[in-house]
Amino acid sequence: MNATPRALNRFLLALLGLLLMGVGGGLALISAWPAAARAWHGFAARAGTEGAAAFSSTVMPGSGASWIWVAAAVLSFVGIVLMVLWMAAQGGGRTDTLVSEYDDDGAPGRVAISGGVAEQALRNALQQDPDVAGSAVSTYRVRGRSALRVRITPRQGAAPHLIAADATALVESLDLALGHETPVLLSLEAGRRIRLGREDRVR
Repeated sequence: MNATPRALNRFLLALLGLLLMGVGGGLALISAWPAAARAWHGFAARAGTEGAAAFSSTVMPGSGASWIWVAAAVLSFVGIVLMVLWMAAQGGGRTDTLVSEYDDDGAPGRVAISGGVAEQALRNALQQDPDVAGSAVSTYRVRGRSALRVRITPRQGAAPHLIAADATALVESLDLALGHETPVLLSLEAGRRIRLGREDRVR
């Protein structure tokens, strides 16, 4: 439910995986096939000669350095900036406000309900359930609307569908108390000691 760019992350991971597979396959081919090793040595020798010639022909006037190093430094700086922006784009989407509506009944004004109200109410109610080993409730902003994410860890031997039904009833009671229907992602997750799988329910 957060703002992580999952499609971009998958694309970058796939691209990195293909690159590493290509490098690994090339190294394995060079080490196992003598003809490939000879071809690589010949290519490396030609590349070294051509690289030296390129550096000597790109020396900046009044300086003994090649402009290729300057371009490499600029590209490295741009790459660092892009990586920082990419890391900053991970996660996010959390919000502190669950409901924010304009009320013109009587004195006009805006009514705002903090997400912490719903989070604390649901956590306290879930802690009373003996089949629940742990829970976490968070408020996110999804497509311009606030939504709740409820993660529940059932105890060993508990029936996940019964826990999901009880949690759904709690959410419906919360909607009645707040007078506002909130989208909810209900997630049942296995803890470290149990393996009940995972069940998601969106309401």
